[in-house]
Amino acid sequence: MNKINRNQFQAFPYHLVDQSPWPILVSFSLLSLTLGAVMYMQGFNHGGQLLSLGFTLTVFGMILWFRDVITEGTYLGHHTIQVQKGLTIGIVLFIISEVFAFLSVFWAFFHSSLSPTIELGGVWPPQGITPLDPFAIPLLNTILLLSSGAFVTYGHHALIQGDRKGAILGTLLTIIFAIVFTALQYYEYSESSFTMSDSVYGTVFYASTGLHGLHVIIGTLFILVGFIRIINYHLTDTHHQGHEAAILYWHFVDVVWLFLFIAVYYWGGN
Repeated sequence: MNKINRNQFQAFPYHLVDQSPWPILVSFSLLSLTLGAVMYMQGFNHGGQLLSLGFTLTVFGMILWFRDVITEGTYLGHHTIQVQKGLTIGIVLFIISEVFAFLSVFWAFFHSSLSPTIELGGVWPPQGITPLDPFAIPLLNTILLLSSGAFVTYGHHALIQGDRKGAILGTLLTIIFAIVFTALQYYEYSESSFTMSDSVYGTVFYASTGLHGLHVIIGTLFILVGFIRIINYHLTDTHHQGHEAAILYWHFVDVVWLFLFIAVYYWGGN
């Protein structure tokens, strides 16, 4: 008698996942990534090689893992309404954890800026630091990022309404604006007169804006995957939970940037 698939004839809407090698692979990859980063920062031999190996394994592990998730949701039909609700709760909890990550960085910024120590000259920005003009590249990046948020929302609503061209156009413009934002951020860093080691100002500046820049890159890749799936007819007006999660993440990135622009660039630079 042939073996019956356990997902056939099930009387519940949940997805019982099959055994997968990717969780354990990604776990050891992240361990290698963490150890490699610590060894590299502390100057140990072969720390850079272990860091590169851990990063490469993590990236490929995530690609293969997400590939299986896309297959389960798109081709096998395992992502029922109940499963999608669970995935939505998961991305919301993930974003909440990211909020607290940025909260720690803002805490360090305000702790140092609201009461500058005597080592900083009792002023903020510290003496000898020439802050960046908030109305130059930072303002342009603000316009780009907020515009990208508007375009990704337009693409989302177009997808819901069955407007394929609008969904593609809105998502594509979002990706382009995000890439330009990242390029301008890199240019800003390369032209800055201070580094991360220049007092606590440089540390909190690059820690906050750099952490946000990393999230922009991740969010861009997130939306790029959604864009490719739209092109390949993977997403429908009622079944696009992964792309919707990317949009929620992108709006979070937008909001964080507004706080960074107001607090770090404008208020913290005057």
